[in-house]
Amino acid sequence: MSEERIEQIVTLQVPAGYTESLRIDRYLARFLPNVSRTKVGKGIEEGLVAVNGTTVGKPSHIVQAGDAIVCTILRPPPIEAQPEPIALDIVYEDDAVIVVDKPAGMVVHPAYGHRTGTLVNALLHHVGAAPIGVDAGLEGEEFPNDDLQDVGLSVLHALPDRDDDPAIRPGIVHRLDKDTSGLVVVAKNDASHRHLARQFSEHTIIRRYLAVLWGIPDPASGRIEGDIGRDPRDRKRMTVVPSGTGKHAVTHYETLERLDHTVLAAFRLETGRTHQIRVHAQHIGHPVFGDETYGGRALRFGPVSASRKAFAHSLFTRLDRQALHAETLAFVHPRTEQKASFQTDVPEDMRYVIERLRRAGGVDPAPGS
Repeated sequence: MSEERIEQIVTLQVPAGYTESLRIDRYLARFLPNVSRTKVGKGIEEGLVAVNGTTVGKPSHIVQAGDAIVCTILRPPPIEAQPEPIALDIVYEDDAVIVVDKPAGMVVHPAYGHRTGTLVNALLHHVGAAPIGVDAGLEGEEFPNDDLQDVGLSVLHALPDRDDDPAIRPGIVHRLDKDTSGLVVVAKNDASHRHLARQFSEHTIIRRYLAVLWGIPDPASGRIEGDIGRDPRDRKRMTVVPSGTGKHAVTHYETLERLDHTVLAAFRLETGRTHQIRVHAQHIGHPVFGDETYGGRALRFGPVSASRKAFAHSLFTRLDRQALHAETLAFVHPRTEQKASFQTDVPEDMRYVIERLRRAGGVDPAPGS
């Protein structure tokens, strides 16, 4: 940690009614943005955390109601986006936009914890751009040097604009979760970025996702509306929060096919919030199959037998992520003003799970599947 610099002191007051008795590393990981539990543990061992005025040296220290916790937060090395020769599945490209079929497992842009191997690293190499870096003191400056103007991708909001947002995202208009596959549109210049961003803001862009859900939703199709905000029990998760306390979110769903105690469903986003489909699916009691964060990686419906547990385990092993795919993306092209629509097939890992669940449920393949 010698390469890091002290950034700030954070004080947390444990509520008087707190009863969980968590280890301090787990407790702090909930409330410190962009800091993993492993990093928290190292900081504790290095004497960077004090409880009620006394330095705590062990991550296993149990948090008690009323504790006053003081943490010294250190700044990681500056974020930099290097061009990397990573293969891209480009569905469409012209002088204004690039449409990419992002594989599961790829993070969209560099940030703490994911400094390389992202979609942005691959895009920079694809357009022949130079590295983009953020040095100390440059946060919040839209154009820290003249070279950023000629990246070959939009530089609108490409650099962090606040201390808790370390991401470098040239060209990125919207995102998919790391383990969600499917279509992403990238802007190659600022005018295209503004045009696409306005369409997202006005909810005119069409985004259709396919997902495997646990159980059988009732009704079979419908509208899910519920504000989304940080889960107060785990800051790395999102949840549905009381109206007016989070970001307004609306999701439309439709059951396409019944499988084995699961369904293949389509989702259409009216808004675009972090983890929106995954959170709303959990909220209605039908989490996305394989979604470890939101309760989808365990038997949720049907008999709990040894054979069925083994069957589910085999599917989770093959599909090491949530069964969620951004299948369709349609928007008005920012230069031609004509409607552009793109579609991509479900990837092999998710298709395998759908076929196995279909056979297990004794369901005939759907037309065209």
